Amino acid sequence: MICKKGQLDKTCLFPISSPQDTIELPAQQQAQFRKGEHNMEERATGFNTVRNQRKPMWTKPTQSTFRNRMIRDRHLYLMLLPVIGFYLLFKYAPMVGEIIAFKDYRFADGIFRSNWVGFKHFTSLFQSIDFWRVLRNTLLLNVYSLVLGFPVPILLALLLNEVRKEWYKRTVQNLLYLPHFISWVVLGGIFIAMLSPSTGVVNLVLTKVFGIEPIYFMASSGWWPVAYTLSGIWREAGWGTILYLAAMASIDPQQYEAAKMDGASKLRQIWHITLPGIRSTIAILLVLRMGHMMDVGLEQTLVLQNMSVLDVADVISTYVYRVGLQNMNYSYTTALGLFQSAVGLILVVGVNRVTRVFGERGLW
Repeated sequence: MICKKGQLDKTCLFPISSPQDTIELPAQQQAQFRKGEHNMEERATGFNTVRNQRKPMWTKPTQSTFRNRMIRDRHLYLMLLPVIGFYLLFKYAPMVGEIIAFKDYRFADGIFRSNWVGFKHFTSLFQSIDFWRVLRNTLLLNVYSLVLGFPVPILLALLLNEVRKEWYKRTVQNLLYLPHFISWVVLGGIFIAMLSPSTGVVNLVLTKVFGIEPIYFMASSGWWPVAYTLSGIWREAGWGTILYLAAMASIDPQQYEAAKMDGASKLRQIWHITLPGIRSTIAILLVLRMGHMMDVGLEQTLVLQNMSVLDVADVISTYVYRVGLQNMNYSYTTALGLFQSAVGLILVVGVNRVTRVFGERGLW
């Protein structure tokens, strides 16, 4: 081994004082140096392997994130307790009573001591002509409300979103929200008076302006579903614009500015910016609306219906009221309510899945 001046490493231990001087180590000493170098490399490799295989040290787990949130937001959760209590008491606790759909319920025996009859009431339900009639009426009225009533809040929200005068916009919003806070007893009376064949405003216009004979809207089986649908739109369309206006407020204004610079008209901006911005809100509200396809409001139907239009105005809610409460046939109508809830659940789950297929978030 040749060692030069300034060299001091594993193979050379004798630095040379002069650059011309060199020393050649014996072969035996060179072999010992190489062996020692090999052993040092093996030890370093083994140390790295052991270090990589070392198990992580146990550390004390940190406090639960949920517990931290509970402590931090304890006042908000305390405010939520009345709401939770309401749903537990009036929504979940009554589910115990669904068992009477499979029993021959009697007041004297109570819920748990009444005789078990299995699917007897469901069999009677599906064999009843009245059941299929009220089911048809319920579905038709909900389809009319969905097709004609669901787009109206969207259109109203689009129109209100384009209003630039704040005082005018707020005034129109208040007038649109007002019917929602009026009872159906009052609102139904106003609606019936407007459609009266003798003194109603609508028939006066038809008679004086267009020369048409008065129409008995509320006594005609053909016109009653139309009147029912329009009354529901009148009451709820304005209130339904709130969520859509909130969704439109979250759209970035820079998108509209860029569209204006590209020469897009108002209709193009609505079609390519506003509607895609509220698409997820529309999807969620549609899923929720499908959950009520088997349900028609009892108050609205009772106020507007009469014996002349019972063939189209008798729905599940009024049928349950008449047969269950007035005739005291509780087990039969409970079976009907259970069927109604099951169909509503299937519709919600199905529409939610279709919504997710189209790329929207859905309810879950």
